[in-house]
Amino acid sequence: MIYSFLFPILGYLFGSLPFSIWITHFVKGVDVRNSGSGHATTTNTIRQAGFGWGALVLILDIAKGFIPTYLAVSQDVSTYVVALTATLAVVGHCWPLFAQFRGGMGLATTGGAFLAVNPLAFVISLGLLILLVLVVRHSARASVFTGILVAPVLWLFNIHDVSLWAAVGAGAVIAIRFLIDWNRQYRELWLDRDKKEN
Repeated sequence: MIYSFLFPILGYLFGSLPFSIWITHFVKGVDVRNSGSGHATTTNTIRQAGFGWGALVLILDIAKGFIPTYLAVSQDVSTYVVALTATLAVVGHCWPLFAQFRGGMGLATTGGAFLAVNPLAFVISLGLLILLVLVVRHSARASVFTGILVAPVLWLFNIHDVSLWAAVGAGAVIAIRFLIDWNRQYRELWLDRDKKEN
């Protein structure tokens, strides 16, 4: 279709909606990126605005990946357009046009994109992430490895549809994005908080 190129652009624009920044500013009058992990994430929103607002951010961040990817799928565009739409939604979340290109880490948005194309791929990818976090015991490094391994793991599970190519693109973005926190020290496994000084 002649308008297929619009879906990746839509993916990036959806991904660029910085809900954690907007919501935390609305609730607390602060920029979520100025404390905690320094990222516009669900966990940082929980730390600064509370669990309920963090849960809302999580749902919205998942929707950012789901909606544009689902729209691309529903219009029966090519596999590569769908995969590019999913990937650019994650790129937009990590480097948002509407927030000075300082955004989140992309996991929730990637999950939303997977849900749009293949829920089984979402379940397998989430399981891989949890397994690696438990084994590596470092959230950022586990996320880097997840980004690298998610496509090969889906292949091993005989998932060769569009979600495989979405995993290639989004996985690369995730791996690159989490390198920034490779040496970050954690006190709490799931909330990415710094260790206290002794």
